[in-house]
Amino acid sequence: MVESGFSGVSQFESVESLPDEESEGPAFRVHEQLTVKYESEKHISLHWRSDPISNMVSDSVVALVLNISLEIPKVVVESEEATKTEEENNKKAEKVIHTLLVSLFGDVKFGENGKLVISVDGNVAHLDKQSGNVESENEGLKERVQVAFQRIQNAVKPIPLSVS
Repeated sequence: MVESGFSGVSQFESVESLPDEESEGPAFRVHEQLTVKYESEKHISLHWRSDPISNMVSDSVVALVLNISLEIPKVVVESEEATKTEEENNKKAEKVIHTLLVSLFGDVKFGENGKLVISVDGNVAHLDKQSGNVESENEGLKERVQVAFQRIQNAVKPIPLSVS
């Protein structure tokens, strides 16, 4: 587990690998301030001169290693449960989107082909939830629905962080 955290240290801009004769295992020098040594499968050691800059660099490396260690099970688990969870999250997101649109515009109904029909003061807009396209004769309503839907989408379904 620590080994993958140890390899994550290379995400810092200034990281250089130390020659093998300087340490028994792999080692890195980070920003010329901090030495990170791979001690064993479950241990790494950090060595630095105590000053404000070195302390900040060491704090960042510790945070990186701890976060990578915590995220490992998430990367390994990819099964039916993950698919079910994703489907459930999509259903919840659809409900939230619908509820927020109702709170903003009032009369929101499900139409044909997965579109939502939004009625405001006798004006009607048709929102395609998949593409985000809005059709309406009233340009003001069309623009309001587009902007609201984009903002709701960004809030409910932010950019997913993919693990590579």
